Amino acid sequence: MKWRRLSILGFVLASIGLAVPSAMAQDATQKQIPLSRADMQLSFAPLVKETTPAVVNVYAARQVQARSPFAGDPFFEQFFGRQFGESKPRIQQSLGSGVIVDSSGIVVTNNHVIKDADEIKVALSDGREFESKLLLRDETTDLAVLKIEAKDKFPVLGLGNSDDVEVGDLVLAIGNPFGVGQTVTSGIVSAQSRTQVGISDFDFFIQTDAAINPGNSGGALIDMRGRLIGINTAIYSRSGGSVGIGFAIPSNMVRAVVEAAQNGSKSFERPYIGATFQGVTADLAEGLGMEKPYGALITAVAKGGPAEAAGLKIGDVVLSVQGVRVDNQDVLGYRLSTAGIGNTVSVEIMRGGKNQTIPVKLSKAPEVKETAPQVIEGDNPFAGASVLELTPSTAAKLRLKRDSQGVAVVDVYSGSPAARLGLRPGDIVRSINGNPIRTVGDMTAILDAGRGLAWRLEVERNGTLLRQFVR
Repeated sequence: MKWRRLSILGFVLASIGLAVPSAMAQDATQKQIPLSRADMQLSFAPLVKETTPAVVNVYAARQVQARSPFAGDPFFEQFFGRQFGESKPRIQQSLGSGVIVDSSGIVVTNNHVIKDADEIKVALSDGREFESKLLLRDETTDLAVLKIEAKDKFPVLGLGNSDDVEVGDLVLAIGNPFGVGQTVTSGIVSAQSRTQVGISDFDFFIQTDAAINPGNSGGALIDMRGRLIGINTAIYSRSGGSVGIGFAIPSNMVRAVVEAAQNGSKSFERPYIGATFQGVTADLAEGLGMEKPYGALITAVAKGGPAEAAGLKIGDVVLSVQGVRVDNQDVLGYRLSTAGIGNTVSVEIMRGGKNQTIPVKLSKAPEVKETAPQVIEGDNPFAGASVLELTPSTAAKLRLKRDSQGVAVVDVYSGSPAARLGLRPGDIVRSINGNPIRTVGDMTAILDAGRGLAWRLEVERNGTLLRQFVR
């Protein structure tokens, strides 16, 4: 896609032609940071000069074993020996961007840029290069926090409040696309809270039309005051290049992850509310007497959790958190994640057609002793599937939502009935022959009782309920 600069050059030239004093003419042509399209003069240069020193290149390398395509071929082994086909170590490299958010050398980038890396280097725009230490990585948000060391303080980008961002705001994206070097592109905020895009388990993004390409991952999305409002992380594209649909992780989420790293955490722990939610569809809204379909409907409340302690009930609809509207369960998850463990949030709900506000104190997820996965056996469609009851930690490992409950598939043996059924790791077994599945014991008992019968199965995959009939 070709980008065209929005310019009001004709208006500026006309103004200069009318100006009489030379000093006024000089002021009219002076470059200024545009705070809005109406204020735009000729260049973003002052803003770019101020902010780009804090945007860095991130180089990650890891050693992998490369298997020869001739390994095990008797013809080649006869002439060249077995060593010809032996696996050999190879260095695999990845390239991305990052942002210095603290003058002590705290760098934020995307987790997928540095995942499984043996060595991570950070290069500044002034040519300096540093070895970095990994402080924290979080697969769910796709964020990682690095630390670099130097005698002098580093240039920084201050974290803005991403909740203040509005659709239509001007933004700049800064990064290192395709490894060509630091590049700046401009655009606007296309959506302030884009959810349900399927990029990752964290599903709350700022959408922009500023050009973002491979290599921009981990780079900065800034507002017109030079504040970091997002970390560029993904694009929607069939070609692999920018088509004007890019996504950035909001700075308020970045702030929460950075604070966890600065406090010594190796991972980002999300607050626990002890309830399960689903979005409010148009049909549900009509049945609940709501004018518009929005909010998060409570479908389950964990015993002894914060939700139960606060008095939340199944059937309540969460409308807002801390006065900020909740459009769906993904927005609710984001608001709770950025609120922080130990804090009390004001939750507005609708119950029985009436709105009320309830304080909820968020806590750590309870420690639950994890059991070993159990392999399903016997004459049934799930034979060969390894299953496990979900806890917050096992849900995180399977890249499921932390409040997911039930029995999850963790592995499937090749050639088994479960494999032929199409089961995958991460699938959640919801019901068998109309019987809800909450524990592995429920599942095995129903499978034992149903031998020789036809099977009606309900399995949840990526939030979608799949129904299947098997004879």
